[in-house]
Amino acid sequence: MIKTYRKTATIQAEQFDGLDKQIKKYGIRPPYPQEIGTITDEEWRPLLPTKEGLMTCHVGDWIATGIDGEHWVIKDDILKKTYMGVDK
Repeated sequence: MIKTYRKTATIQAEQFDGLDKQIKKYGIRPPYPQEIGTITDEEWRPLLPTKEGLMTCHVGDWIATGIDGEHWVIKDDILKKTYMGVDK
């Protein structure tokens, strides 16, 4: 039997802007460091270290932080469909 579930967890997320401050904060790295001088901005796909391995992160994606400090990437449209903002 299939059951339906709803997420109720609260997360913190920051939208990735591609700037050095976030790259350093989250330990993001380019996918092919040896080719850094040869790839264009369109080809550059930052990689976010997660518990499951490296995840590609694009400008506009959200970097979520879990209760244990772990990070993962959520696409902008998925975040907006799945989560509702919380007023503090």
